[in-house]
Amino acid sequence: MVPEISELGDHDEVQSEMMAEMCLIVDEQDNVIGSETKRTCHWGRGIRHRAFSVLIFDSQGCLLVQKRSAEKITFPGVWANSCCSHPLDMKSENDGSDGVENAARRKLDQELGIPLEITETWSFHHIGKMEYSCRWDEDWIEREIDHIMVVQADTEVNHNENEISDVLWVDPLEISRMMDGKGKWNDEVVAPWFRLIWEKFAIPQDCDVSSIASSINNDITYCGEVDMEGESIIPGQVLLDALSDHRERVEQEIMKSLGKMEQNNLHGAMTHLFKGGGKRLRAILPRLVGEAVGGANEGHYTLGASIEIIHNFTLIHDDIIDQDPIRRGLDAVHVQYDDATAINAGDAMLAVGFEILAESEDIPENRLSHLIRSIGEMVRKVAEGQQEDIEFETREEVSEQDYIDMIAGKTSAMFETCARTGAILGNADEETVENMAQWGLNLGLCFQLMDDLIDITGDTETLGKPAGSDIVQGKMTLIAIHAKKTGEDLPNFDSVFGSGGSDSDKLSRAVSELEDSGSIEYARGRAMHHHSLAHQCLDNLPSSQAVEILRELTDFQLIRIS
Repeated sequence: MVPEISELGDHDEVQSEMMAEMCLIVDEQDNVIGSETKRTCHWGRGIRHRAFSVLIFDSQGCLLVQKRSAEKITFPGVWANSCCSHPLDMKSENDGSDGVENAARRKLDQELGIPLEITETWSFHHIGKMEYSCRWDEDWIEREIDHIMVVQADTEVNHNENEISDVLWVDPLEISRMMDGKGKWNDEVVAPWFRLIWEKFAIPQDCDVSSIASSINNDITYCGEVDMEGESIIPGQVLLDALSDHRERVEQEIMKSLGKMEQNNLHGAMTHLFKGGGKRLRAILPRLVGEAVGGANEGHYTLGASIEIIHNFTLIHDDIIDQDPIRRGLDAVHVQYDDATAINAGDAMLAVGFEILAESEDIPENRLSHLIRSIGEMVRKVAEGQQEDIEFETREEVSEQDYIDMIAGKTSAMFETCARTGAILGNADEETVENMAQWGLNLGLCFQLMDDLIDITGDTETLGKPAGSDIVQGKMTLIAIHAKKTGEDLPNFDSVFGSGGSDSDKLSRAVSELEDSGSIEYARGRAMHHHSLAHQCLDNLPSSQAVEILRELTDFQLIRIS
């Protein structure tokens, strides 16, 4: 729970009161979507908010750096750039570049004693934006999109000691020593955002002041989560550890279940895709949800095995329908065997999936009917979504909502069911079950939209299936739907789309056209919308390590867990 101001008694009174300031909450594209207190934005997992960093260079090319006061609640005693803070939710500061400049002028006066009548004459050079997050301790974190501005001016400083304990003017060579911890900087700590700014925006300009000030990067530089040295933290490591902990157990359950099939050829076809490896996300997901709602048990492994086996049944049939030759880096089942055996294997896997649920001693009878009903509904939704996908290929027009509804069945229904049944078996109340189902639904929508993006921007070896197959097969993905509605001339895309095959150069040009038309970025934006909704569902759960694992899953699946 986020502490109230009265609960920050161990901290300086002035700094504690400033924690009530209202920061601007922003989405991935830095659009303002609300406001929240400074303490809420920086507590626990944190909330992405807008920030600014000013670099003031004098006429000799020296940069003003500051040492944050020991009274600061977040990142006390660290060296940082000239001025860094947040625009607040007020009329003068919540409007883009002008707003961050106004916020900078306010803080330059409050922190460094540089009056408004001076800073109003300055030119603030906006050189770019940077998103990063960095944890200070188990309670406090920075998670912000930082607007970076350069000012070239000779100025006197009268710093506020409650905010800043020391200031220095240093040349680029001394900044290099600072970053490397050499000489007098050996025992000093440098703010991670200052390190990132110097690395991403100064060093590429050879640390030349004029070049830095005149450089403009219109894209947001995404740095991810970093440590205090500004080094990237491997995303999802806690999640990967959790998957590793459960994988062997659920793998045993899957292979034991498939061992029911005694016919050798059919058993080989049923187990074929499992030889391709994978993290068994869907198989482990019910268990992770059970842990998050506080009721995990051995039955979650059987439940996960059931859903994973049924998931692989749908993949076998899907590959036959689409005539995809590769799955998880292996020949598809219908290629390794034949269409008839593949169909038969899929049918048998569907039966086994339900059979093991009924036989499990770890699944209470009063939960069994709920699980079977949910999984049966999932299979039906997947079939409906698959049929809609097939019919899209011959329909004259497919709307964006049509596509979202289709993938809500074909892909998201499985994530939704993993989450719903995991909560049911974990003895969650009805409200929590529905909340987790909504989390799974939005996770699945984000997953599929990202999968569409990866299909045309990845490569065959990484994907484990042909790159660009959606385009050449004429799949009406959100990207294609948007592209067709732009009205722009896309000759390579039009030529490749639905052609059944194309040379790599023409496919590459088609992808470039989709990027230029904004279709790829539009689909990415929709994916991030569902990513945000999924996190809102997790906000309804009490904080715990198990919930943090689901948060990592919600984030990490953007860069693909398959």
